[in-house]
Amino acid sequence: MKGYTSETIRNIALVGHGSTGKTTFLEACLLATGVISRLGQVDNGPTVSDFDKMEIEKGYSISATMVPVEYNKVKLNFIDTPGFFDFVGEVDSAMRAAEAVAIFVDASSGIQVGTEKAWASCKQCNKPRFFVINKTDKDNVDIDAVVASLQEKFGTSVATLDDKDTLSEAIAETSEELMEKFFEAGEFTDEEFAQGLAAGIASGDITPVITCSALKGTGIKEVMDTFIKYAPKAEKKDGSPVAFVFKTIADPFLGKISLAKVIQGKLTPAMMIYNPKAQKEEKLGSMFFMRGKTQGECPAAESGDIVALGKLQFTNTGDTLCAKDDETVLPGIEFPKPTLFKALVSKGKGDDAKVATGLKKLMEEDPSFSFERNAETHQSLLGTQGEIQASILIAKLKERYGAEVEEVPQKVAYRETIKGNSDVQGKHKKQTGGAGQYGDVYIRFSPCEEEYEFVDATVGGCVPKNFIPAVDKGLRECMEKGPLAGCKCQNIRCELYFGSYHAVDSDEMSFKIAASLAFKKGIVEAKPCLLEPIMKLEISVPDEFVGAIMGDLPNRRGIVMGMDPIMGGGQVLHAEAPQAELFDYAIALRSMTQAKGSFTMEFAKYQQVPQLNAEKIIAAHKAEEEAEGK
Repeated sequence: MKGYTSETIRNIALVGHGSTGKTTFLEACLLATGVISRLGQVDNGPTVSDFDKMEIEKGYSISATMVPVEYNKVKLNFIDTPGFFDFVGEVDSAMRAAEAVAIFVDASSGIQVGTEKAWASCKQCNKPRFFVINKTDKDNVDIDAVVASLQEKFGTSVATLDDKDTLSEAIAETSEELMEKFFEAGEFTDEEFAQGLAAGIASGDITPVITCSALKGTGIKEVMDTFIKYAPKAEKKDGSPVAFVFKTIADPFLGKISLAKVIQGKLTPAMMIYNPKAQKEEKLGSMFFMRGKTQGECPAAESGDIVALGKLQFTNTGDTLCAKDDETVLPGIEFPKPTLFKALVSKGKGDDAKVATGLKKLMEEDPSFSFERNAETHQSLLGTQGEIQASILIAKLKERYGAEVEEVPQKVAYRETIKGNSDVQGKHKKQTGGAGQYGDVYIRFSPCEEEYEFVDATVGGCVPKNFIPAVDKGLRECMEKGPLAGCKCQNIRCELYFGSYHAVDSDEMSFKIAASLAFKKGIVEAKPCLLEPIMKLEISVPDEFVGAIMGDLPNRRGIVMGMDPIMGGGQVLHAEAPQAELFDYAIALRSMTQAKGSFTMEFAKYQQVPQLNAEKIIAAHKAEEEAEGK
């Protein structure tokens, strides 16, 4: 593939609801330009874009894929993105590399949830957009009705390119000068119309609607012509090289491949380039253009182009590459935080390291998921955007890295505290022939605001100063496991006020043991109780689903704290609910809102567990301990 300059490059992300024909459209483009001789289909694969073994098996896109198409002396760098909402991170990555976005719509289905989400993403990223109504060959398709629904939903800026009246009005609104001209003359010259249309599309004030049938191959060249004529050209910037890595491919055979958008200057093989985030220099080894899995030679990549860089050691998705003496750092990619968590255990004995290594590699490809070890529950948690993403990651882990995992019930990191006061003695005395052990402490326990507070209130040397740290240490260690359900303790004040010692037998260990005896007795006498983590929720939903959300939260022991309107429609509900009731909330919310709702969740506070729930938790812990004892 020959090199292109920025004037002859168009970078376009293909987005939209699943099964709207994005991947088939690319097949049709490649067929129309003679790159392939037969139209590949998603259902029976493979296609140029969906080449991954798992994509072929599943019949849908999983990762964003580069498919450049050379047409009429222009290179259309298409980035094919998955339609499933679980892979929104792939869409976010593609948006960073594209100057324009094509939102695909199924002619027989019309506006779907994915259409609305794609539109919202374009607005948020301020990207010029086109609607591509695909599958016009289907029976009983009413294209005019689909266009009308798009206009009703997204505004009068949406127009077909043959609708001169609507386009003229939209063009007039792009500048005061054109508005004045339109009112005076009632029409534009051909040059004014073309310039105003291009400016309106670039600013996002005009969204053209194009139609095609990828399966039949009709309208494909017309769609590409429209992109060439009206999609913004890749920006040309001279100067020292700057590139942005928007996607990483962790190929088990080829190694790590970084897809980079050249922002400024030019990249060439063997060039030394600097990564400011890693504070390391990289030598560009293999440089190539990718079309699906096919690689093409790249002697140089100009500003505005997209190139694949092989085996960079220190560079990850979202990193900037630049000249060391002209440091530039571009904003990274804001990936959505995971909302669905699964507790996983390795199936194979001793495979924990293999699982962790495999998931770390997969995270290079997809930074939208997380994997961490909870220090309190001792569970490994996989955080994803949904069930599909989780199942794909688990399948890839097995296929690529030979590590199998299974899901187990997720535990809550409960805490224990006290509601009352106690005053106890802890005495450790042991005589075994030679030197014995002796430690004796009197401690008052009471609630406090601090997680743990230790006060030395002794006088007269009843407990020697050199043994006081041992008492503190013994209490701190006991705070890690409470008497009710073995949970970490918090908000406890421990006041050491008296004790006794033996001149020969007392040592640090004796006083540490004495402190632990006092703790175990004192906490039980001070009205211990269980605490549970309460999560703060921000739930964004269209107005028609507010009632369903409000009705569901009390069933989860949740409380709605307030509500704010969203500009353009919808509401943000501010709520709090126990973590124990929210493990499946990502799935439930998607079901309740037809996938139109979204939420964020973060820890808010600990709160006492209701008595009935607490009894069940304590009973389960005792049963688990008994089972382990056997």
